[in-house]
Amino acid sequence: MRVILTGGSGLIGTALTASLAGDGHEVIVLSRSPDWVVGLPKNARAVKWDGITAQGWGHLADGADVIVNLAGENLAGNIPFGMRWTAKRKERILNSRVNAGNAVVEAVRAAKVKPKVLIQASAIDIYGRNHPADITEDSPAGDGFLAEVCQKWEAASAEIEDMGVRRVIIRTALVFDDRDGVLPWMVLPFQMYVGGPIGSGDQRISWIHIDDEVAAIRFLMDTETAKGIYNLSAPEVITYKAFGRVVGQTLGKPSYFPTPGFPFKLAFGEAASLLLDGLGVVPERLEQAGFKFQFPTARLALQDLYSKN
Repeated sequence: MRVILTGGSGLIGTALTASLAGDGHEVIVLSRSPDWVVGLPKNARAVKWDGITAQGWGHLADGADVIVNLAGENLAGNIPFGMRWTAKRKERILNSRVNAGNAVVEAVRAAKVKPKVLIQASAIDIYGRNHPADITEDSPAGDGFLAEVCQKWEAASAEIEDMGVRRVIIRTALVFDDRDGVLPWMVLPFQMYVGGPIGSGDQRISWIHIDDEVAAIRFLMDTETAKGIYNLSAPEVITYKAFGRVVGQTLGKPSYFPTPGFPFKLAFGEAASLLLDGLGVVPERLEQAGFKFQFPTARLALQDLYSKN
C-alpha cells in the first residue's frame, strides 16, 4: 500500500509513519524541508512540497492507496513559550490547514487513478467549549476561533468526495504521549511535587493515547464502509480533578496543589482555552464501527506511558 502523508513530522504523523512503514507499506512524507526530515524508517521517504500546492508531488497521488492530510500549524505553538494566538499566528493556523486541503484536492483532481481514501484531520475543537453533556459526531459545530478553523479545515477537502474518493474526517482529542505534545507539560508539575487541578478542576478532558490514535486511523483506512466524521477520543471523559488524582497515583506524587486559571490567561491569552475550558467528547461512531481501544481509561493510558519510564 502506498500512503501519502502531509504533516508527517508532527506527533501523530511520526507515529503513523513508523506504524505503516513497520508493516511494510510505502510512506511518502511531504515536507517543506525534506533534508531536515531524519530518522525515517525503512519504506518511508520525504518529498518536498510548498505547503500550498501540488507542485512537485501531485503526480504521486496517481495510483496511491491513501492520502492522510494532517498538515497544519501547531495550535499550542512552542510550549510553553509562543502559545499566544496573535493575529499573525491565527492567520497561519487557518491558512496552513486550508492550503493543505486545497493542495490535496488539486493532486487528486489531476490523478488518473484516484486514491481509495482520504483521511482528513480535524479536531474536537469544532464543537466549541464547555458543553454540559457528552458530544457525539451528530453534535453541531460551536462558536469561536477554533471551531471556525476546524469547519474551514474540513471543508477545504470536501470536493474529494465528488471525485468518488472515500473521505474520513477524524476529529482528534488531546493526544497523550510521554515524549511530545502537551501531556509532558501537564505532568511536569506533578513530577516537581506541586501538581494538582488546573482552574476549577471541574472541566472535562477529552483525550486519546497515541497508540489508539494511530490504530484508529489505520482502522478507518482499512474499513471500506467507514466514511464521514469520527471522533478520535477515548471512551472515558475525565475531569481535571480526577485526572490529577490519576497522575499523582501513577507517579507516586502529591496531587492536591491547585493551579488557578488566571496565570494561564495572562501568559497565553485566548490560547489558554485549550487547558481551561472543558469538552466532553465520546467516540460513538468509532465504537459502533467495531474499533476496540487498547487504553479506554486515563489510568491505563498513564500507566502505560509513565510506568515504563
